[in-house]
Amino acid sequence: MPNTSQARRRFLAALSAAAAQAPLAVAGAAMPAPAASGAAARPRRDRYVTLLYVNDSHGRHTGLAVEPGDATSQTGDPGRDWVEFERSGVIGGFARLATAAKRVRSRRPDEPVLLLHGGDTFSDDLLGNLTGGEAVVRLMNAVGFDFMALGNHDFDYGVEHTRSLQRLAEFPMRAANVTQSGKPFLGEPYKIFDAGGVRVATLALGYHNTPWTASDKLIEGLAFGDGVEAARKLVPRLRERADAVVVVSHQGPPMDAKLAQEVPGIDLILAAHSHDWPRPPRRVNGVPTVQALSDGLVLADVRLRVSPAGKVALDRADYEPLWADRFEEDAEIAALVEELRSPHRDALEEVVGRTSDRIGRQYASPSPFDHLVGRILMEEFDCQAAILPGVGYGVSLPKGDVTRERLYTLLPHPAKAVVVEMGGQAVLETLAQSAFNQNPPEPHLKVGGVVQTPGIGWRIDLTKPIGARVSDVTIAGRPVEPGASYRIATHSGPAGGVHRYQAVATAKRLAEPDVRVNELVERRLRAAGVVSAPDAGGACTLIPAPNDNPRVSP
Repeated sequence: MPNTSQARRRFLAALSAAAAQAPLAVAGAAMPAPAASGAAARPRRDRYVTLLYVNDSHGRHTGLAVEPGDATSQTGDPGRDWVEFERSGVIGGFARLATAAKRVRSRRPDEPVLLLHGGDTFSDDLLGNLTGGEAVVRLMNAVGFDFMALGNHDFDYGVEHTRSLQRLAEFPMRAANVTQSGKPFLGEPYKIFDAGGVRVATLALGYHNTPWTASDKLIEGLAFGDGVEAARKLVPRLRERADAVVVVSHQGPPMDAKLAQEVPGIDLILAAHSHDWPRPPRRVNGVPTVQALSDGLVLADVRLRVSPAGKVALDRADYEPLWADRFEEDAEIAALVEELRSPHRDALEEVVGRTSDRIGRQYASPSPFDHLVGRILMEEFDCQAAILPGVGYGVSLPKGDVTRERLYTLLPHPAKAVVVEMGGQAVLETLAQSAFNQNPPEPHLKVGGVVQTPGIGWRIDLTKPIGARVSDVTIAGRPVEPGASYRIATHSGPAGGVHRYQAVATAKRLAEPDVRVNELVERRLRAAGVVSAPDAGGACTLIPAPNDNPRVSP
């Protein structure tokens, strides 16, 4: 592996030069309390601190070619607040992120700048899998990240591997509500920075529903608790020791709204998990919430102002889509990316198939890519239908050549195919569970995307009461009979109860072939020559829960 500590030192030295000798002093969590308040101790002018922020990068480390519409797992999705790219082009990557950070520092030479991450960081990408997440952590070290919240996908390689990545990382990876033997996993879940005389406390919160999104063996020994309750205990203590309290949260919007409503003393929430891009920042109970889409494509530039009286306000919240024609790649970070990719280049860049059109993934509505996967499983194992979880990561397959790396952004995990026998009633219960997951009565119960069901037609109306949301269910074009049995293709996720699909988990196993889904799909793409996007929308009619559905474009 390359010497990323040396790269980080050179990169930070360049930042310091750009910042005209305005270094950021950082103190650990054990720092003393601030000086006593009073007119004599108060500064005479406003003070500022900049927080640069990204979230849900899912291992993306190079730029991506995108287009308007369905470009990533949660752009161009009619089932959620509308987000799409305004144009075609290449966007994102660590080397452009480094350039953007340098620009901000050079524009504010007398102002401290922190670089923070909201989690779901180093997996869900083929290079991440091949290096066990180390490639991404080394890049984060080199660019100079200061703090990170643990997301649910940051345990994809197991608890002890996450611990080893923390040893490699030159920044804390934390979550107050993720505990082991009753103590926060990996140490104190906060850090207090002395940022040019402004004491900024960053508190990390993880995803409480991780047990419903991950395999039990990957998170063995960990407990995932209520982040709001964890913050309720910690924020008052941090408030006593800091000028500003910032929560870096991987809880998702419903829980972040509850956090803002119920826990006083928070100045800013840097949000993650839902891949949103609220512009302007959402405010709940006066607390602004900022999120920067996903996949390392957008950098949030957040500036806090602290008045002489100690009042904290959001001075600005700008967003920089990292378009290639606006941000050249930082040469040193680009070289490190190439060094990390070089041993794996053949595996990453091999062409495994071709598409006649773009095939995207959706999270909150029927997903063309997942219907393609489901149809492959149905054909391979002679099934009447397929049931797959709605997942929120991945980048659309482009028209034309598909590399293994691009395919594995959509199928990064080693899930194995499973064939089950389900009664009609069990199928109906699974659909009802998905409808419940999308719009539950309490925010902490929301988990996963809309279940993907090739071969099953149904109508889901999230505006209706629980128990009355699912109707018009068919399999192979015929109404489902509760007492009938059906041969269903799935994989080890739903078969293990992911997203609370207990009716799948308890179904009779007909076959458990030792076949990984991603390898099967790769093999079928090679054999097919050219594949097209299936009509996913024809299988499911979705009426989403009410929202403003604003159109947002980078």
